[in-house]
Order: sequence, then structure tokens, then C-alpha cells
Amino acid sequence: MVSIALRGRRFKNAASIPVVAGLLLTGADAVFAEPLAEPAAAAGTPSGGSASAAACNVKRPVVLFNRWQEDWSVLANPCVQRQPFDTLKYMPLGGDPKSYLSLGVNLRERVESNHAPLFGIGSAQSDTYLIQRVEVHADAHLGEHWQAFVQLDDARAYGKNTVTPVDKNPLDVEQAFATYSGGLGGGTFKFRVGRQQMAFDLQRFIAVRDGPNVRQSFDAVWVDYEYQKWRFIAYATQPVQNRDQSTFDDVSNRDLTFSGVRFERQSVGPGDLSGYWSRYNRSNARFIDARGAEHRDVWDLRYTGTHARFDWDVEAMLQTGTVGNNTIGAWAMGSIAGYRLDLPWSPRVALQVDAASGDRHPHDGRVETFNPLFPNGYYFTLASYTGYSNLIHVKPSVTLKPSANLSLLGALGFQWRETTGDAVYQQGSQVVPGTAGRGSLWTGMYVQLRADWTIAANLIGSVEAVHFQVGDTIRQAGGSNADYVGVEMKYGW
Repeated sequence: MVSIALRGRRFKNAASIPVVAGLLLTGADAVFAEPLAEPAAAAGTPSGGSASAAACNVKRPVVLFNRWQEDWSVLANPCVQRQPFDTLKYMPLGGDPKSYLSLGVNLRERVESNHAPLFGIGSAQSDTYLIQRVEVHADAHLGEHWQAFVQLDDARAYGKNTVTPVDKNPLDVEQAFATYSGGLGGGTFKFRVGRQQMAFDLQRFIAVRDGPNVRQSFDAVWVDYEYQKWRFIAYATQPVQNRDQSTFDDVSNRDLTFSGVRFERQSVGPGDLSGYWSRYNRSNARFIDARGAEHRDVWDLRYTGTHARFDWDVEAMLQTGTVGNNTIGAWAMGSIAGYRLDLPWSPRVALQVDAASGDRHPHDGRVETFNPLFPNGYYFTLASYTGYSNLIHVKPSVTLKPSANLSLLGALGFQWRETTGDAVYQQGSQVVPGTAGRGSLWTGMYVQLRADWTIAANLIGSVEAVHFQVGDTIRQAGGSNADYVGVEMKYGW
């Protein structure tokens, strides 16, 4: 048995950690592209030195956030620079260069120290622990039109006091789907069926859920048509229910379905416009003053773009429907606007404003609590102290780039409840006990500091620290100030 000591604590049954550490030091160079660190692709250089090879302008692929979107068929071109283990990234299947099998892996290790989970209310105690996620995949391309993708994951939590469904999921099928793509009517038609992941926009409400340890998958049918500046999508899904009792035990959640249609239009003025309608059905919903079958219609519209040094992202959502015999009337909006200064370190100043409705008048037959659906878990901070329900959130921030490989963020967050009739919520729509219908609108404020460093083309490190200063509402409920520190390493090949 192998154990790791950390800050006075010892993580047992961590036999896989030395293996992970060893893999992090291997020479399989690739690029792990994430929203906070997206290095440019390295230009292909000749492997032989001939004049024709020197003129090669084919670039090596990069490792993407969605691994199934990668195209390693360029390795069929002999002028592309070769790196260790390329024979596993491109294994020809027959004589067609577009027919091949590619293997890959993602590794993530994160140490977290949380001084006051749930703001220290109840039995919540300070906790320091390690979460680990390993993902391996096989991606088969059969000519121009067909693709089969399988990805396994293994997520573990070592030394954590309370292990939740988003912390642990022993070896299981994270994704397994088949895709057909081809030309149709001057556009491109795509059809995907099987276990897959989906994310919209900034992942405020529909996300891969990359922040926690266990990602969110869907057993789904996905249809996509792209024509010029338009894209149309239809989807029918059952979210995957992650279970941690044994390996390969995850199943479709028969108590929950999520389906709808979406459009995207590029170049609407200086930005891009998108929107969708979805139906969210849950058989056993529970709110503070309503229980029963939940049938929620979701209407979403988003506009995003850049102009000169300005950038913006604005999204609004309306929710209607029923919970049992109660009607739903909920809403939310999120916005981020930034401006990049022409100064050393390219400072970007930004302002984020978010709001979501709460239930103003309990027991009136109307549910106004916003359902955040499938959020990413790190939209506010990685600490995830509060969720996207009954909320008003204002967050000014400054981001600096001392070098191409280093990004520094400093931010202040100010939070209120939208109404005192409803509770303060944490992630997963978890109610902070003792806050419903009590106290003032003021929830508290936090300080966030974060650094992201591209250590190597295939290795990214990050550090985030958050201090949350609670208001009187949480303090009177027995809560206290909270502190979080997370140190993370991500590797992709």
C-alpha cells in the first residue's frame, strides 16, 4: 500500500498516484487546450531536412478540451515533425489516410484545502484532500464520414471527509458514441448517438462540469446541421447517473430527461447570437415549498462578441412549467464585459454581473426558484461556495499576462439574495440551512486570486485561493467565514 503525506494528513490507498506522477514526466508532448490556457499549435517542421520537407506548412494537431474533436490524420503526411508515441496517436486502418485509430489520456491531480465547507454549518469541518481524475480514450475514424469514440474515466478522492457523487466514480464509461458527418444541401450534417458530453456557451447552465472531479455525461441523440453562418442542433438526452459502488455501474437517469433545439448565428452585428429551448423533466423534484414531478421549459438567448479592445458575453434564461400542482416562473441572467488595456502585461479589466430568481412568496402555488440545470461548478470560483439560485452577483476583476505562458487573475465578488423569502444556495441547489425566509439580502463578499501556468506544451499548473466573508444572514444561521486553496496539475496526451 502506498500513501502520500500532505499538510499533516495521510492519503491511503493511493497506489495509482506514483503511476500518474510517472506519466506526467514522460516525453509524449502535446497541447492541453483549456479555456484558461490555450497555447497555439506548434508549426510542423521537417523531419528529414529536404527542400520539399522544409516547405511543409502542415501543423501538428493540438489536444483539445473535447478530445473527440481532434484530427490526427495529418500525421499521415511524412513532412510533419514526429514526436514520441506518434505511432499511438495515428494508427492507419487500411489505405485511406482518413481511416485511423488514435489513443490518448488526460490526467488531473488537485489538492484542495477547504477551511469551512458549507460555511462550517452543522457537521461540516475543515478538510484537506486530493482528488484525482484519469481519462483514457480510443478514437476511430473510418473514412470521411464515420467516427467511433470511447472514453473511460476513473475519479477518486483521497482523504476527503465527505465524498459526494461528484467526487468519486471508479472506472467507468464516460463517453461511448458513434458519429456520422457528411454534406447535405450545401451544408454539413452530423448525427451522434450514445454516451456523450455537451456544453453550451460559457457553461453557466449546460456544462461538461469540469470543475468537480466527476464530469457530467448524457446518454443522448444529437443532430447538427451547419449552413454558412447558421447552425441548428436538436438533442434528446438522459443524464448519466454516476454511481461509485463498483466499476462500470453508471446508468441513464430514468428520473431525469433533458431535450431541446438550439440555433447559432454568426456575425449578427459585431457579435454572434445563439438561443435554445429545452424541456427539463424530473420525476422527484424537491424545493423548499414544492415537491413532485418537475416539468420545466427553458428559454435561453445569448449574445457575445468583440470590438476593438472590448469583449462581452450576455445570456438570459426564462423558465416556465410546473412542479406538482405548482407553476414555475423563474429567470436568470449572466454577463461579462471586459476591456484590454494597451499596457505592459496586457491587463484586462472586467465586470461580471449575474442574477437569478428566488421564491418570493412561499406556499403561494408558484415556484420562482431558478433551477441552474447542469452548471460547470467553477463559473464563480473553484471553491463553489454558492450556486446560481436566488442570487445577485457583481464581480470586478483584473487579469494580467506577464508572459505568454502565465496568466494572473485578481477579483472581488459581492453577493446578495434576490429575495429574503428564499434561501442562500450552494452548488447542486443545496440549501444553506437556516437561511430560508430569514435575515437580509446581503450574503457576503469574497476575494479570488488565481494563477495559470503552461509549464510545458502538455502540462498546465494552476493555483487558486478564495476567502469568503459571510454576511449576518449566514452568520446567524451558524456559519462562518470560509477559505479555500486549490493546487492543480493537468496533463494531456
